[in-house]
Amino acid sequence: MEATSTRSPARGHDDGSAAGTVADPFAAALADRAARGRWLVHGDGVRSRLPVDRWHGPAEPAVVGLVERCAGPTLDLGCGPGRLTVALTRAGRTAVGVDVSATAVRLTRARGAVAVRGDLFERLPGEGRWAHAVLIDGNVGIGGEPVALLRRCRELLAPGGTVLVELEPPGAGLWQGLARVAAEQRAGRMLLGPAFRWARLDARAVHPVADAAGLAVRDVFRRGRRWFGVLATGR
Repeated sequence: MEATSTRSPARGHDDGSAAGTVADPFAAALADRAARGRWLVHGDGVRSRLPVDRWHGPAEPAVVGLVERCAGPTLDLGCGPGRLTVALTRAGRTAVGVDVSATAVRLTRARGAVAVRGDLFERLPGEGRWAHAVLIDGNVGIGGEPVALLRRCRELLAPGGTVLVELEPPGAGLWQGLARVAAEQRAGRMLLGPAFRWARLDARAVHPVADAAGLAVRDVFRRGRRWFGVLATGR
């Protein structure tokens, strides 16, 4: 998710669902390209507007820059509608998108790229043979445990492989907690979906987190207002 965040307590319906792994919390937003009133609301009051139209569009300059850093077979983890997977494929890379969302996988395939539906913590094709794994659009938050997530990425990579990860701007640190996808209603009210575990990780906090995951931070760079890191296996 994009780091254009504000602090504002969400209001409206809370269904009281138990927090945990929600199979497809972004399903409604993915299914509706015009869903500009969707937000990711974090438990600490930070909320970020979901850039749904961007997800469905072509690769923007920042994503094109990531494609240029991928020299071999690449996994796009949490691929959404597949703009990165498509860009990699069109650039001649072997690329596979992975998402828990059936809608995301269908949309990615419809754009001419390869995608599989699955939980990235479960068995995936080609484990241990990928040159790169990519986590963009806030996907470092998946599962709410960045160390565990990056360790899993390391398992997917071949020796010398890299994880390309989108980060929050410096200053946000590491936050772990519960989040909900919210739909904007009339009079500024929000209709909240079920809670799921999520995290945020910034361009400074990535260093100790990567180290704990057995990865080395090779580079941290900025593209416009967005920040990214390159983490290497060191094997």
